[in-house]
Amino acid sequence: MRQTTLYDGLLTNLDQALRVVLAPPPGGTAPSPAGDIEEAELDEAQRRHAAGLMRINHTGEVCAQALYAGQAASARSPKVRLEMEQAAREEEDHLAWCAERLEELDSRPSLLNPLWYAGSFSIGAAAGLAGDPWSLGFVEATERQVEAHLDEHLDTLPPGDERSRAIVQQMKEDEARHADMAVEHGARILPDPVQKLMAVSAGIMKAIVYKI
Repeated sequence: MRQTTLYDGLLTNLDQALRVVLAPPPGGTAPSPAGDIEEAELDEAQRRHAAGLMRINHTGEVCAQALYAGQAASARSPKVRLEMEQAAREEEDHLAWCAERLEELDSRPSLLNPLWYAGSFSIGAAAGLAGDPWSLGFVEATERQVEAHLDEHLDTLPPGDERSRAIVQQMKEDEARHADMAVEHGARILPDPVQKLMAVSAGIMKAIVYKI
């Protein structure tokens, strides 16, 4: 059997990046939680707000794909690498659901997704190089912050927009499970200053992506 080379890894990561930020969204393996929920009658302001929130969530999933890919590329333990790759595959469902909902709302993903992907991949690779416990700690901290902002979205989505709300609720449950997985595999809790910096960076990204 041919042995995988560094060049193979680079091509694989490049292909993954292009598929996430440029290709049509993946079909996903799980059906959308929105299912047969009826579309709500939203006015223009409500539709625009719901689309802004779902665009943030879509970009969050683009970043998740990049983070996990970067961490898998630099993980020291084969077991951790497999866990990262599996988590990335599960996040593909979220990416597909958000893309589908954006289309239903007559909107689009963030134009800056290639930039967000590149930055997140770099951060993920750096976390992986720091060692698997710190890499898993980064996953735990990231997923807890995502879980918190999804809670905010559940509170601020337009009343009656149950299609978006069902997607966000399922994503929230999945992110909590990923955080628990990281803890079970030996995540090291990140220092408070690092977590605060992550929160500030995420806040800036959300403010930009809501509009662009």
